[in-house]
Amino acid sequence: MTDIEIVSRTVAEFLQRVLGTDSVRVVGVNRADDAWEIEAEAFEESSFLKSLGLPSRVRDKNFYRVRLNAALEVESYERQGLAVQTT
Repeated sequence: MTDIEIVSRTVAEFLQRVLGTDSVRVVGVNRADDAWEIEAEAFEESSFLKSLGLPSRVRDKNFYRVRLNAALEVESYERQGLAVQTT
């Protein structure tokens, strides 16, 4: 398995655990010095509809940026943006 595949799997598993979703897709991987910068998209339950207590199939498609160190430990992550998606 290549380094990029290992990094992608590490980030997908991390976001699945943290966000509580099984739908994560890595869309970009860059190596910068001794770190990795990864962009991923995750489909999450709509936080707005959830707050209203309404059942819905609407999912928020959120974009995340994750930074891993050389040992492939997550140093930081943040949501970059979202687009509403229906499934």
